[in-house]
Amino acid sequence: MPEGQKPPKKRKLVDKNVPSAIVSDPAFAVDSKMYQDLLDMEKKLDWTTMRKKAEVQDALARVPSMTRTLRLFVSHSVSEQRWQQGDAPVEPSPETGKGIPAWQLKIEGRLLELPNPRWREKTPRPLSTFVKSMIVEFDRDPALYPDGNIVEWERGSNQPTLDGFTIRRKGDAPTKTRIILHLEQYPEHYKVHPELGIKEDSRVGVIQALWNYVKVQSLQDKVDRRRVRIDGPLRPIVANVMNGQAPETLPFVSLPELVNRYLSPPDPIIIHYNFDPNESPPEKPSAWDIEVRVEDVALKAKMSGLTISAAGGTTKEITKLDDEIATLVQSLHSSVLKRTFLNSFASDPSGFIQSFLESQSRDLETILGSGPTDGATLRREDLQRSEFFRMPWVEEAVAVWDGLRLANRA
Repeated sequence: MPEGQKPPKKRKLVDKNVPSAIVSDPAFAVDSKMYQDLLDMEKKLDWTTMRKKAEVQDALARVPSMTRTLRLFVSHSVSEQRWQQGDAPVEPSPETGKGIPAWQLKIEGRLLELPNPRWREKTPRPLSTFVKSMIVEFDRDPALYPDGNIVEWERGSNQPTLDGFTIRRKGDAPTKTRIILHLEQYPEHYKVHPELGIKEDSRVGVIQALWNYVKVQSLQDKVDRRRVRIDGPLRPIVANVMNGQAPETLPFVSLPELVNRYLSPPDPIIIHYNFDPNESPPEKPSAWDIEVRVEDVALKAKMSGLTISAAGGTTKEITKLDDEIATLVQSLHSSVLKRTFLNSFASDPSGFIQSFLESQSRDLETILGSGPTDGATLRREDLQRSEFFRMPWVEEAVAVWDGLRLANRA
């Protein structure tokens, strides 16, 4: 082999079927039947494994989620209030803030731990990662406190994460607070129109519920499986989107667009918190439990590990065994050919030698295009097939024949 040239790639053997001569032989009937049953079982197992792997990959693409409890803490603290100054009031100083009554509102939160310690996060998620936006409204006299009664926060792409929010304001009057939270759900949830019979769910969940209804009611068209028949309960839903007219059937691909018309942003979480700066703040903060949908990181890691392990050493070992079986089957085919050759020779040596020489002579004449019989050894059925003249040796035979023809002219 020339230096630098890569060796030819070895052809992989894939045929694992036993030769028909062995299958039909009564001496090997039982063993052949057992081997064929094993092949059929392997095909079913391979199909099941591939289907389950596809389901796992599809689940990983959809990203599993789980419901967790977010505990929200709201508290307040006060400073420079009259009841804190005692009998000797401090002269107010706008520069330092001394002597000016003020208070602070603090909003914090964390996910409650799961009972299984293996599923706990190593690093707790900050509160701001659960909140899309937040509005805090203070119900105070606008004549005394004209500014700062509404505080808005919206999460941006480049903003740092926050463990909590602290709002400081001046004043000593009792204050009613309303906190409006728009939470981050995973996957994103929507408020669904009552006509669909679902209160709140993700877009995929609503489409899946509609598809389950189609399957239960057998609404898939029997002729064109890509279309869905519209029954009585679905007719007003489709009519609202189709300007009052619902068709008899609807393409399945239009179901997501139909569902989008009935989705709206979910209702925010509203928390009311009242406090009086003239009283001592409570020792413990007020708490609210809110359910949120978050990414199931542990399950995702487990499913990813399953697909990786399936593609590891086990698959290599199975591939190695498949190659060994294919090699043995190929050797079996060669042995059958040798056995047939020797049996034919043993039964009629002279007739076998004569037919063998005729076959070799015919093959040689086919390649050269001439011979002692001038092509009479070619079978008529071969000449009637157009594929016979497209075989690889035809060009070489034509070149040899053309050369002989030119030599005869000379």
